[in-house]
Amino acid sequence: MKTVDFAGVQRAPSKVVCVGRNYLEHIEELENKVPEEMVLFFKPNAAIGRALKAKDNEVLHYEGEICFGVESGRFRYVGFGLDLTKRQLQGSLKSQGLPWERCKAFRGSALFSTFVPFEGAVETLSLELRIDGDLIQEGGVPGMIFKPAEILAEISKLTDLEEHDIVMSGTPKGVGAVAEGALFEGRILQEGRELVRVAWRAIA
Repeated sequence: MKTVDFAGVQRAPSKVVCVGRNYLEHIEELENKVPEEMVLFFKPNAAIGRALKAKDNEVLHYEGEICFGVESGRFRYVGFGLDLTKRQLQGSLKSQGLPWERCKAFRGSALFSTFVPFEGAVETLSLELRIDGDLIQEGGVPGMIFKPAEILAEISKLTDLEEHDIVMSGTPKGVGAVAEGALFEGRILQEGRELVRVAWRAIA
């Protein structure tokens, strides 16, 4: 089982649950329809990786996200994550009305920082993604269509969240292709104070 750092302890999430189309401006940039209900999909434990790859049969696209770690049925931890996507394949699958697993749940498609405990209002959490020093993505809980409490409740209707499962809460605008050699730096902030940061150098 692949592991993720939870406050200095390696944990093995049974699954990663992802929320799609949760920021209006991201929906608009990909010319998608605003969902009438929450879009959920899964990545298996085997999708968790450590290296940021620029290609996997096709160019990969990055999506920076606020991610939550589950403990005792609640969001107790927060971290930064990259949801990597085979965008060309995704377009083909969508046009045929087929599932997304082949473009979203492949090996190495989920990358995470360390997860840290957080206190205070979840609405004060935000993210930043810089690529080669330039601010490319930023957003936070206030910009989400479905807030964390709604996400947790909706997932609970569908499946059981095990200890240290991870929930990826969606990506703000600014997604794009991963370029080989680019330096990706992600941060999670709470009221402007940095909680955690992570960096990856994209490889071939």
